[in-house]
Amino acid sequence: MVREFELCPGRRVGGDQPCFIIAEIGQNHQGDLDIAKRMIRMAKDCGADCAKFQKSELEYKFNKKALERPYTSKHSWGKTYGEHKRHLEFSRDQYRELKKYAEEIGIFFTASGMDEMAVEFLHELDVPFFKVGSGDTNNFPYLEKTAKKGRPMVISSGMQSMNTMHQVYQIVKPINPNFCFLQCTSAYPLQPEDVNLRVISAYQSAFPDIPIGYSGHETGIAISVAAVAMGAKVLERHVTLDKTWKGSDHQASLEPNELAELVKAIRTVEKAMGSPIKQLLPCEMACNEKLGKSVVAKVAIPEGAILTLGMLTVKVAEPKGFPPESIFDLVGQKVKKNIEEDETITEQVVENHVKKVKC
Repeated sequence: MVREFELCPGRRVGGDQPCFIIAEIGQNHQGDLDIAKRMIRMAKDCGADCAKFQKSELEYKFNKKALERPYTSKHSWGKTYGEHKRHLEFSRDQYRELKKYAEEIGIFFTASGMDEMAVEFLHELDVPFFKVGSGDTNNFPYLEKTAKKGRPMVISSGMQSMNTMHQVYQIVKPINPNFCFLQCTSAYPLQPEDVNLRVISAYQSAFPDIPIGYSGHETGIAISVAAVAMGAKVLERHVTLDKTWKGSDHQASLEPNELAELVKAIRTVEKAMGSPIKQLLPCEMACNEKLGKSVVAKVAIPEGAILTLGMLTVKVAEPKGFPPESIFDLVGQKVKKNIEEDETITEQVVENHVKKVKC
C-alpha cells in the first residue's frame, strides 16, 4: 500500500485516505484582498480542503531585466512585467491576514513559495505544507533548502522529465520523507491530448512509497475526476470567481459551481471505488431473487436417471434451484424422483448431493 503521511494537522494523504483537494487561487484575486477573502470562502463552501496562493519575493524570483521587460498583454496590470507582478503580489502582512481568515472559517491555507525567500516567509507564517510549483521542481538547491525545513511538500512536475523526477526523489527523500508528486502539464488552458493521465500510473510504479496526485489546468471537471479514479491522492485546480476577468489563469480555472461539482464528483467516485473483492452484495439480492436463473429440466427425467447436459437448461425459475454455474457439476448425478419437463432441479431431487461452499 502507498505510504501515507499527515499533510495538514489531522489530515492525512495517501493509502486509503480521501483525495486532498487544493483550490489554487494563485493570483486570480486581481491584487484585491477582499476578492482573495471571497475566494477563500468560496473554496471552503465548495468543499475544498485547502485554499492556496502564490507568494513571491520579486527581486529573488526575477532578475532586473525580466522585471523591466515591457508587458503589453491584455492581461497586464502594468507597463512592465515588474509593475504587473507587483500589482498582484500581496504583502507579508496581507498574507498573515489571509491565513488568519482561512483559519477562522475552517479551511487550510498555504502558498507556493516561488523563490527561496518566499519559502522562508511561508515557513515563518507556519503554513502546514509547502507547494513546489513546476517552475522550481528542477531547481535543486531550492528543493534541498525547502525539504530541510521539515514541512510536508507537494511537488508539481510540469515541464519536467521522468529522469528529472527521479533526481527530485533522490534529493528530497533522504531529507524529508513526507512529500508527494503531482502529474502536471504546464499549459493554460490544457488540451485533453496533452494531459497524459497515464503518467500517474508511471509515477505510482516508479515511486511506490509516496502518494501521487494531479494538478490540472484543463477546462471542465471530467479529467480531474478520472485522475482521482486512477488513484490521485492530492488534486489541485485553479479557481476563479469569473472566467472572464483579466488574467491568463482565469480561463483554465473553475468557477464556484464547477468546483462544487468537482468536489461532489470526487467524493462519489471515492465511494464507488469500494472493495476489490467481487461477490454477491446485499444490494443485489432483490435483483437476484427476481431475475437470477436456475438449472431446470429440459426434458422429462425419470427417477434413477443419470443426468446429462442434454437433459438440462437454464431459466428464471420458481422455485430457485441450482445456480447456472453448477450445471456441469450436475452431469453424471443420479436423480431420486421423476422430474417433469421445465421443473426446477433442486438439491432434494439429486442423490447424495453435497452442497459446495463458495470461496
